[in-house]
Amino acid sequence: MLKATVSLILVIAVALLIFVKIHSAQDIPVEKLKPHWASSASSFVNIDGLTLHIRDEGPKNDKTPIVLVHGTGASLHTWDGWVSGLKSKRRVIRFDLPGFGLTGPEPQNNYTIEKYTDYLVKLLDHLGIAHAIVAGNSLGGYVGWATAVRYPNRISKLVLVDASGYPYKAESVPIAFKLSQNKFASMFLKDFIPKFVVRSSIENVYGDPSLVSDELVNRYYELALREGNRAAISERFIQTQPGKLRYELNTLSVPTLLIWGGKDKLIPLEMGKQFERDIPNSTLVVFDNLGHVPHEEDPEATLSTVLAFL
Repeated sequence: MLKATVSLILVIAVALLIFVKIHSAQDIPVEKLKPHWASSASSFVNIDGLTLHIRDEGPKNDKTPIVLVHGTGASLHTWDGWVSGLKSKRRVIRFDLPGFGLTGPEPQNNYTIEKYTDYLVKLLDHLGIAHAIVAGNSLGGYVGWATAVRYPNRISKLVLVDASGYPYKAESVPIAFKLSQNKFASMFLKDFIPKFVVRSSIENVYGDPSLVSDELVNRYYELALREGNRAAISERFIQTQPGKLRYELNTLSVPTLLIWGGKDKLIPLEMGKQFERDIPNSTLVVFDNLGHVPHEEDPEATLSTVLAFL
């Protein structure tokens, strides 16, 4: 029986190693990704030694532009639907956060919420923008409201879309997030990124998983392979802890729109209600059938709410 058990363990170990090898993928240099994922609207600006991928669209005479900030694992492309509906009327700026998209890893490996807010404000300075409306999803929402707390004279309005920043208990966590947050798994499986894991993770944050297309999965997959991004996301989870600055939320004086997906299994609706209680002059709008990324899942419906707010 001992021999049979050892043999079975060896077979399982070998099968696991083969499986991991088959689904391993090497990092892709950013220059190889640019032709597909940068566009004519893209530019690359140097902020503190980091090259940020940004898109600045719409009328440049708009004195209070809208800045869109994506969440963990995403990129500026997540806002395509909103930008299509906004750029004929408003100046819209979006960028890949440090550690994500074509921007890639932060030079000092600093992924604290304070550093993220500093990058946002320094980008505004670089573009000569005194005040902005900031809309952010998940981590991007955390960056948005933390910037308003730390730099209150720079933010005129906030739109928080299933924002993070509070400690919370998730109903379901995407498998890619689980692997990234597990120290052993992130080291052992650092080159392991099967597309089915990416698909499963995206479907997990959609209210209607059938809307997740092959094209969407491919975008998330390829940008995750940008050099340094997989190591960066593990550090992001370690360093950007929820709970910081939360007790200063009641100091916010800017009008704030809260958008939440009723089917958000990652950051539950109760967190949206908590934000509404804690932020003066805030309004919560719930989309019952949408998930954690309602701006991406149904850009038309969610944007109509934003336009009314603006």
